[in-house]
Amino acid sequence: MKYNLKEVARLSGVSASTVSKIIHNYSDVGEDTKKKVLRVLDELGYTNKLILNKGKKSRKFRNIAVIFAGNYDVGLNHVYFSDVVNSFKFQMDSLGYDMIFFPYSSDANDYVARCKSYKTEGCLIIGGNEKETVTALLNQSEIPCVGIDISLSGGISSFIMTDNKKIALAAVEHLYLKGYKEVGFIGSHEKSEVSDLREQHLIEALKYFGLTVNPNWFVHGNEFSEASGYQAMQQLLKQPERPQSLFAASDSLAIGAMKAAMEHNLRIPFDMAIVGCDDIEAAKFSSPPLTTIRQDKEKIGKLAALVLNDLINELSVPVQISVEPELIVRSST
Repeated sequence: MKYNLKEVARLSGVSASTVSKIIHNYSDVGEDTKKKVLRVLDELGYTNKLILNKGKKSRKFRNIAVIFAGNYDVGLNHVYFSDVVNSFKFQMDSLGYDMIFFPYSSDANDYVARCKSYKTEGCLIIGGNEKETVTALLNQSEIPCVGIDISLSGGISSFIMTDNKKIALAAVEHLYLKGYKEVGFIGSHEKSEVSDLREQHLIEALKYFGLTVNPNWFVHGNEFSEASGYQAMQQLLKQPERPQSLFAASDSLAIGAMKAAMEHNLRIPFDMAIVGCDDIEAAKFSSPPLTTIRQDKEKIGKLAALVLNDLINELSVPVQISVEPELIVRSST
């Protein structure tokens, strides 16, 4: 009979991650626990097959692919996703995995071929500026995948996303309580899944509070960057009338928008209040400091790692996890 990590963990009375650490010779497991698990493995006849270089501190790494989808050129330079990936990397390293970053490809077959070539055991897919199509084959393949800010529906795929409905509702509720009745929106590319979701939920939230939705106040940049936010605000300010307040789909967009607004001699928040999303480090130090909806970057990265490890080791079924956001009030509203 073949036993997987979950069954070995059950028989040993420990967690599956502890069994995995023992198999890969990690030093942060107590001797009593290690002896108990090794005894179970020995009884099952698995010890010699699973324990590699038992007396050494070296360990065998298993490869994980990381893909920035949707032609996301900024990759690790993106201030939000860099924090998420750092959290993911820290957790995956502790589980014995190594990470390989794949460049963007427009070939739908390329990602699957690369994963097979590098013998990757799983894949992290990070959503980008456009709704992804080229990762569809990977999503439907036999390779376990976890998406961040991208919806995956494959048989062994999961995804994690901050609750965008609650993000929009928190932003509108805060502005409403501050007395703002007119709300505009700055988003990324109109084909961005996350930007699109935040825009849709913003419209729902505005209607929920009985506020007017003015399409002229909904503008878009090309990406989640300060430059795009700056350009989008320039476009918004060309309208005959401007809104009292603004929700931006990211902090970077919001910071760029604030710069453009101030160049037009608008005082924030007196002439226009602005709310961002993400709570990147720069939001604390913008002028004025930015009110934002915090995404728990560390939690998202850790969840992605644990879910992917469970999919690889057949410890769980695919899941769709929604992470709670948090309103952070500063001086821009």
